[in-house]
Amino acid sequence: MRSPLDLRWLLPSAAVASWAAAASPWVADQGDCTYRNPVLFADWSDPDAVRVGEDYYLTSSTFNQSPGLPILRSRDLVNWTLVAHALPRLDYAPGFERPQHGKGVWAPSLRHHAGKFWLYFPDPDHGIFLTTAVDADGPWTRPVCVIAGRGLIDPCPLWDDDGRVWLVHGWARSRAGIGNRLTLRELSADGSRAIDTDGTVIIDGDKLPGYRTLEGPKFYKRGDTYWIFAPAGGVKEGWQSVFRAKDIRGPYEDRIVLAQGRTPINGPHQGAWVVTPTGEDWFLHFQDREAFGRVVHLQPMRWREDGWPVMGADPDGDGRGEPVLAEKKPVARAGTRVALPPASDDFAGRELGLQWGWEGVPPAGAEWAQVQDGVLRLTALTDATTNLRDLPQVLAQRLPGPAAVVTTSIRFVPRAAGEEAGLIVLGADYAWLGLRQGEGGAELIFAVHREAGPATRERVLWRAPAPAGGAAILRVAIDADARCRFSVRAEGADAFADVGEIFQAMPGRWVGARVGMFARSLAAAAEPGYAEFSEFRVEAPGP
Repeated sequence: MRSPLDLRWLLPSAAVASWAAAASPWVADQGDCTYRNPVLFADWSDPDAVRVGEDYYLTSSTFNQSPGLPILRSRDLVNWTLVAHALPRLDYAPGFERPQHGKGVWAPSLRHHAGKFWLYFPDPDHGIFLTTAVDADGPWTRPVCVIAGRGLIDPCPLWDDDGRVWLVHGWARSRAGIGNRLTLRELSADGSRAIDTDGTVIIDGDKLPGYRTLEGPKFYKRGDTYWIFAPAGGVKEGWQSVFRAKDIRGPYEDRIVLAQGRTPINGPHQGAWVVTPTGEDWFLHFQDREAFGRVVHLQPMRWREDGWPVMGADPDGDGRGEPVLAEKKPVARAGTRVALPPASDDFAGRELGLQWGWEGVPPAGAEWAQVQDGVLRLTALTDATTNLRDLPQVLAQRLPGPAAVVTTSIRFVPRAAGEEAGLIVLGADYAWLGLRQGEGGAELIFAVHREAGPATRERVLWRAPAPAGGAAILRVAIDADARCRFSVRAEGADAFADVGEIFQAMPGRWVGARVGMFARSLAAAAEPGYAEFSEFRVEAPGP
């Protein structure tokens, strides 16, 4: 949260870049009219973007996180700020009161048409949904179901020149029993419902040599040609293909236009083609970085004389591009500043920062979190589960890459045995450092849960007497391989003390790991205890 008196925002771009680089784990803008990839080094998976005037807007999948569907804004495709969520609560379908790992909001598409934003998103267990807004900052309409059914994923609309509205989507084999194909549907004039029952398969990956996991289509029209940009080959090893046809129903020709090649960027695919006000073509896509999630890269794009696009660098001229690691920035309005999605939070306002999300939907009326006067208070709500991965009231944000130090202060005020609170790194496994109230009093503990499921248990690897007043400073240092070293400093102590062992963060189900805070109770109390956190600081590692 930026103070109105924060004068660094008046500095020239190069000076701001220098300040930001010193304070943040990763800054893409190099302050010299160039940028480095990724432009977003965190789990902004399955990105789609659109330009409106001189601004760009980006959204991404959020799966079971609440709120969902973040909206980011940029002036140059390199510097991004987080401005809103299109889904304040995951209440478009039942069941998200508990964490539903790997379910929920899959790859969305964001478009601007007829003076408003249109955001189509899939839930593979329920169907394809639509929400709209006149302003990207919201309010967004309550989602409506456009097509109900299991296994429908990755929708993208197209408004044709004759006024007809179309939508292309993929299939999740795990739900539908079919995959590796793209289906075309016609929608009603208002885009809110399908007017054909079955649709038409217009691209069948099973009939294309070497294709597997064809998904994530993005629909465009350029001149009199229909274009579908779609990834194939899988998240970690895949590539970006482009399909074209003169008739919207096909037949479509295909070409691979971006692949890893000789670069370290694995699986470069699934994203958005954007044209700048000056006519430059760019492509945003993701790369899977395990615990850091699906990070976002920006590639220059150009149209070849043979009519096909190519992305990134194409040193041999064969039309199959490779990702660039650095490039000259897109032309942008003068005065564009370095900007980053929020990570640190001083809890100075009355609401949580936009970077935060719950693992499940808070029940109506429940005060899980209260922010006031620089303090976040988390109530130790009672929950019988002993597995924090199944706890809805874990408050977390994307794991920052490529390396970071996360620090927060805690004051633990328990009211009954079984209450606990702390700093957590959460993925398929989790580890946390904090305080637990036992029958004999409170203690500091460091606990790890490997392969966090019903067949395994959380283990305490380190414990110590609780500091006076239940106050301590908690820290986790994350290196470039997502190895996490937790440490603690009691108030008044001179230095941090490492605890336990190094914890290897793991990705979750289709998502990267997350870092955050929690408070909970295993036993009901007449008046629950709480934990107060003051300042959550995310910064680059020191020298």
